[in-house]
This record gives sequence, C-alpha cells and structure tokens, in this order.
Amino acid sequence: MSAPHLPLPLDHEHLQKLVTADLVRPDHLLGAHPVREGEVDGVRFAVWAPNARHVSVVGDFNGWNGSSHPLTRLDFGFWGAFVPGASAGQRYKFRVTGADGRTVDKSDPYGQHMELRPNTASVVWQPAFEWTDGDWMAARGVDYDRPVSIYEAHVGSWARRDDGGFLNYRELAHRLADYVTWLGYTHVELLGVMEHPFDGSWGYQVTGYYAPTSRLGTPDDFAYLVNHLHGRGVGVLLDWVPGHFPTDESGLARFDGAALYEYADPRKGFHHDWNTYIFDYGRNEVVMFLIGSALKWLQDFHVDGLRVDAVASMLYLDFSRTEWVPNIHGGRENLEAIAFLKRLNEVVHHMAPGAVMVAEESTSFPGVTAPTPFGLGFDYKWAMGWMNDSLFYFEQDPLWRKYHHHKLTFFNAYRTSEKFILAISHDEVVHLKKSLVMKMPGDWYAQRAGYRAFLALMWTTPGKKLLFMGQEFAQPTEWNHDVSLPWHLAEHPDHRGVLELVRRLNGLYVGRPDLHTGDMLDEGMLWVSADDTEASVYAYIRRDPQGGTWSLVVANLTPVYREAYPVGVPQGGGYRVVLSTDDGEFGGFGTQQPDLTAREEGWHGQTHHLRLNLPPLSVLVLEPDPA
Repeated sequence: MSAPHLPLPLDHEHLQKLVTADLVRPDHLLGAHPVREGEVDGVRFAVWAPNARHVSVVGDFNGWNGSSHPLTRLDFGFWGAFVPGASAGQRYKFRVTGADGRTVDKSDPYGQHMELRPNTASVVWQPAFEWTDGDWMAARGVDYDRPVSIYEAHVGSWARRDDGGFLNYRELAHRLADYVTWLGYTHVELLGVMEHPFDGSWGYQVTGYYAPTSRLGTPDDFAYLVNHLHGRGVGVLLDWVPGHFPTDESGLARFDGAALYEYADPRKGFHHDWNTYIFDYGRNEVVMFLIGSALKWLQDFHVDGLRVDAVASMLYLDFSRTEWVPNIHGGRENLEAIAFLKRLNEVVHHMAPGAVMVAEESTSFPGVTAPTPFGLGFDYKWAMGWMNDSLFYFEQDPLWRKYHHHKLTFFNAYRTSEKFILAISHDEVVHLKKSLVMKMPGDWYAQRAGYRAFLALMWTTPGKKLLFMGQEFAQPTEWNHDVSLPWHLAEHPDHRGVLELVRRLNGLYVGRPDLHTGDMLDEGMLWVSADDTEASVYAYIRRDPQGGTWSLVVANLTPVYREAYPVGVPQGGGYRVVLSTDDGEFGGFGTQQPDLTAREEGWHGQTHHLRLNLPPLSVLVLEPDPA
C-alpha cells in the first residue's frame, strides 16, 4: 500500500515555493488533508484565493455553517484552517466572499474525490488502496521501437449495466482487460476519467483536476482499474485537459471573485468555441496547479501517460478568434503556454520516469516531439494530417480516387519530422461525421471491404496506432455517450469479421518487428509503387532496420478485381500471404493466389516481381517464404 503522505506545513517557506514555481506537488500543501494536531484528529484545509475578502470551510462536520470555521489569511494570498473532528468521507466546500462582494460555495480545486453530479461538493479522501504493480512500474518506459496499439474508450459509455447505470471501475477493470487483451492492444486511453459536471462534455470540461469521476466509484476503485490493467500487461493513458476549464460557478471560474485561474483579458482568457475559460499560464500558481495534477495521475494513480488535449489552442493566441492580443514580440504564439508545456514535460520525465506524454496538436508547429529546451518535449504527437488525408481519400467514390492518389502518399513526406501516433479518435465518429464504416462509399459489402482496407493500411503505415471504441467491430451508428456500445452487433457475422481483422492486425503489428521497430525511421518503409493513379493501387515495403525482416503491403482501393497484377520485390524465391483483408473470416470473398514465386524480371525498380490477384477494395501483406 502506498503510505499516505504527510501534508507539507503551511509556512512561509512552502507557500513561497509554490508562488515561485518550485513546488511541483502543490496538492501536498493545499486541499483537504486528514491530520492529527496534538491529541486531536481532524482535517487541515487550505486554498489559494488572493482576491477574497473572506473564506470559510463548510461541510458535513459543521452543518454547512459558514460562521463555524473561518480560514486564516496566510502569506501570498493563501488561506488555511484546521477543523477538529472532521474526517475522511465528509463533504465540504470553500465559502468564498470574493473581490466582487459575492459569496459563492466553491469545490476544492485540489479535491481528491467529488460528489456524484449534479451535486458539486468535494469529499475528504484518505487513500487506502494496496498496489501490486511494482514490476510494471519499474519496467515502464518510452521505447520508440516497441509496438504501441491504443484502444481509446470513454469510461461512461464503453459498457453499461443492464439497467443503464454506470459500471464501477472494478467491474470495468475486468471486462475491459479481458477484451483489450483478447484483441491484442498494448494500451488503453481513457477519456471522461477526471471529474466533470456535464456528461455531454465527454470529460473535456474538467472541474476536478485531481479527482477521478465519482460516476464509476471512488479513487481507490479507479486505482484498482489501473492496477488490474497493469497486471494484465496493458498500459493506461488518460485524456488530460490543461487548455481550458468550464464556467460552472462551483468550479475554478472567477474563483475568488476575480480572474484567478484564467486570463483576465477575455481576448486571451475565454474560448468562444467551447464557452470555457483559458488558464493563465503566466501565473506560477496556475502552472503548478496543472503540473501537480499531471503528477497526481502519473505518480499516485500509476497512470502510464497523458494525452494532452487541444495543444494547438494553447500554442496560438489567435486560435479560432478574430480579436486577440499579440505576444511581447508582436507574434501570435502564446509564449507563456509554450513555456508551460516545456516545463510540464521536463518535470514529468524527471518525476515520473517512463511516463508517456502525447500531444493532440493539429498544426505544423515545429518540434512538438523534440527535446526541450528547443522543442516542446512531448514523446508523441497525433498524426492529424494523416488522419484528415486518409479519411478524405476513403470517403471519395472509388471512381474519383485517382484524382486524390497523393492523399495516401503525402504522409511519407513528413512522417519522420515528429514521432507520430496514427489516431482515429472519438472526434471522427460524432457530430454527424458518421461512424468509420459508414464513411465508406458503396453498398454494405463495399463499405465493409473498404473499411477493412483502411484498417490494414493504418496498421501497416509507420506510426503507433489508436482506434476509438466501437470502430473495431464496425459500429454503424455514431458514438452516443449516453448509452453502452451496441455489443450485440459484435457477434453478427458482418461485424465479427471486422473485429477478427483488428485482432489479427494487432497480432501482426505486435509480433512482427518490421511493422513497428522502424516506425520513426526513414528506412522503416520503402515505396514500391506510389503512382498507379489509374488503378488506385499502392505497394510498399515495411522493414526492421535492425533485424532485416520485411513484408510487402499491396492495396487495391477500387471495387475492381485485378488479375496477375505485377508488383516488384527485392528478392527471388517463394512468398506467402501473411494477411488478406479479403479472407472469408473477415467477411471477404477469399480470393486465392495461385503462384507466389517471384519472377526474375525486374519491376518497380526491384530485381524481381510477383503477379498477384488483387481482390476489390483489399489489402494484402506478404513476406518471403522461409521454406
């Protein structure tokens, strides 16, 4: 069991460390901490509210009476008090009379547990979970040669109970671990974990940066989920949102009657797209609040990494706005946010060794995955350009794909400029964008065939992988956060075939070094044929730069059967099919290859060539036959 830490003393030295950005775990200083003072047990409460006129703590321990336990104003705008007799499990809030004269009951910014929405009180929490994942934690690390295949899941809607209620984290642990290990994923990425007031925000408008949502249980229940996944060999990533926060009065918004956590100028401090406030990255106390939150999940909850949401909105002062304030050099970059992201990644890599930091960043901002101080210091970046180009191509009628042939080759021009994750996330299957299989043109058979081809190309293209839940069995409807996935479809043959394909793709990706060790290297992939626009056929080789093993990928992306299509290969002898998306078990026709012996005539710049039967809307993966 992780021993509960003693809170840091509320003295001048430690408060000053927070103000000067030298205290990376401010939750060890602020918030609610069960302690013993003298011979009396109670809880010490502390909060940052420099503009407040008066602060008290109200809760179950004093009948929510604002006069019973006023907090004392300390140095640098902090407040604190010890409440005798208060104990873990009791609800509380800070009653803040702000600079504007209004008195508002506020949730604890550092609260570790919260009431179930729509209630908003914080809950005094004392962790008691006994971890058993020591070997996992000692071995975890960032290794770009390792396979990384991520299953993205929303914890509130991946599965529900029969009555429509939420699963407990402990129930979710076993069901999710069984499923993702059967499918062969190496990681899960969970969204909706951090406490949030509105289900429809999917967890992206956070009010509890230190608290797992109580919808699925307690913090110890969440710890059980992480611990169990580690025991099954599955890493855990979380979506984390340091770019903005909601306007809910009980949360961080105008916490002490004035702009505190947010920029005061609405041209910098308010997001019109999302109706949210933007963190003030120029205040040390705010920077430490966010870095402390990251470390809380990575250290205390043993989470293996964070996917940092909406990084582009943080980097640019003019992001999605017509009125904006230039930086001190007259530019559009938010220099304070850039400094924060660099500091965040430096601290995480030092304080949580092996943790993975992933940026959701959609621009060409340079050096997102380059080391600090010159880069931002992330380990990976989502390949948003690859995603947009690939989906655009596959949504086209095959008759017109020849005019967009370059959409599937352009990624190769820049794929080593950053360390990329090929991500098909929840954002692509909501808001009338349709599910992935329904984006494909044609009848139902063509849609499934096209989708199988898309998945095979994704899994054989250099870059780590991420796929959102439900898409692994070709869910035909868009994601609905209010209900469980339509699991009954996963047993239907039309959908089961896609599920079996994803399982096979993960098995190949994890088991074959040529499909993952060269993900970040130029020599990890070689185009054999990138310009057959008329036939919409692509061919490339994936290589293990260290071991020398390789495989050939051939895609036919029109609904036309192509017999004896010539494809160049670098050596003679026999070949065998490792994967065909047209196999009957995946829902295809089961097209056969009568002759897989390479001919000595060169083709496509290679010394030999194969004559392949290319099924409609399909991908083949072949390798030299070791026999």
